[in-house]
Parts: sequence; structure tokens; C-alpha cells
Amino acid sequence: MSTAAAVPTAAMGGQARAIDADFDARYRRNQRTHRLVVSVVRILIVLALLGAWQGLSGPVIDPFWVSSPRAIGERLLEWTRDGTLASNARATLLAMAIGLALGSTAGIAAGFLLGRIRFLGDVLNPFIIALNSLPKLALAPLFILWFGIGLQAKVVMTALVCFFLVFYNTFAGARDADSELLGVVTVLGANGRQRLTKVILPHTMSWILTGMRLAVPYSLLGAVVSEITASNEGLGHLLKTSANTFDTAGTFAAIAVLVVVALLLNIAVTRAESLSSRWK
Repeated sequence: MSTAAAVPTAAMGGQARAIDADFDARYRRNQRTHRLVVSVVRILIVLALLGAWQGLSGPVIDPFWVSSPRAIGERLLEWTRDGTLASNARATLLAMAIGLALGSTAGIAAGFLLGRIRFLGDVLNPFIIALNSLPKLALAPLFILWFGIGLQAKVVMTALVCFFLVFYNTFAGARDADSELLGVVTVLGANGRQRLTKVILPHTMSWILTGMRLAVPYSLLGAVVSEITASNEGLGHLLKTSANTFDTAGTFAAIAVLVVVALLLNIAVTRAESLSSRWK
């Protein structure tokens, strides 16, 4: 009797697995189709906007004010050939990378320290809020006075912008560590180092990653703002120079490059966050 009963049970199990496999395959196909359709629609929207822009520039709107996609493409090609685009993009990305690394490191260290040492955090919190409330652009002339118009001023501005974004997320994560879980592992015999590495740090890591995700695009903003304020190289400098010489095509070309860089940074951060969150 038991042997006879096992045969239909095994058959039913095989059918269930086949149904699950078929469902997963159809789900993946639907997901791929959905992503393909979304990508095609996005491309069509961009092409339609560019076509409308090109068609209106000249017959309807003076190209002096809006330029045209063709003129912008020609300017980008010119900058690519003579090395202008590469040298200025390199300067901006270098300042952004150094400022992001310094600001994020300082933000993580300070945020975790003040988050775990509650008395110190309570004492210094008003001063940090006051400094964060100060518009960063107001400090740009001071940084130029101290560090000149080269790389150092851009790095300091970028680091300051990134610091607070990472600091407040790390601070909140360090303070928000699950007290009940800490109590459980303490009862189980965990020492201070084990509580730190097994509970507090993993919990804080998700907050740090959120801060980093916010800091990456703002690092580009900090570098470009510094270059627009006063600099002799960089995408911000290229944008300001084009605008000051009434070069509309060059101005839009610099903006287009910044948009592409920002999109690439956003994609990279999203992928990195997805990979780093697999431990959950």
C-alpha cells in the first residue's frame, strides 16, 4: 500500500516542479520583453524630442537661443578630436573621485563614532547641523582664497558636500541598531567585538550604502559648481566658458556631457548597491 501511494506522490511532485519551471521561464520571458519594450519606447521618445528640436531650430526658434542637435553634435565631435573634452572630463572626474573618497571616509568614521558614543553625538550635533545648514556655494570663495583655483579647491568642496550625506546616514544607522537583537546576542555570550561585527556593522552598512548612493551624484555637482565658480579646467569650466562667449552649441554640448556622466554614475551606483546588498 505504501509503495503504491508513493508513486502518485512522486508523480505529483514532478508535475509541480515542471509547473514551477514553466512559470519561471514565462516570467523571465515576460521580464525580458518588458525591458525591451521600455527601452524601445525610451529611445523613440528621445529621437522624437531631438527631431522636434532640430525641426524647430531655425524656422521657428532662433538657433542663437536653443542651438540644434546637429550643431551640438558637431561641437562635441570637435572637442573630441582636439582633446578638449577628454582633458576637461578627466579633471572633473578626478576632483569628483578624490572628493568623494575623502568626504565619504570622513563621513563614515564621524557618523559611526558619534552614533555609537551618544554623549559625544548629543554635544556636537548642533554644531554639525549649523555647518550643514550653511549653503556650500557660500564657502566656494573662501576655498578659492585658501586653495586657489586648481584641484585642491574642487576636492575640498566635493568632499564637504559628500561628507554630510554620508555622515547623517551612518549616524542614523549606528544609532538605530536593533537593541533587542543586541540584548539577545549579549545573553548568548557575545562580547563587545562580536556585537560590533555581527550586529551593529551589518545593520549600519545598509545606511552607509544609501548615503553613498546619494553622495555619488552630488560629488559631480560639487566638482562642477567649484569649476563654474573659479577654475581653469573641467566640465564646469567648459560650460562657463561657452556661456560667457555666447556659444549656445558649446553650452548645450557641455550640459549633454554632464547629463551622460550623471546617468552613467547613477547606473554604476545602482548596480553596486544591488551587488553589495546580496548578503541580506
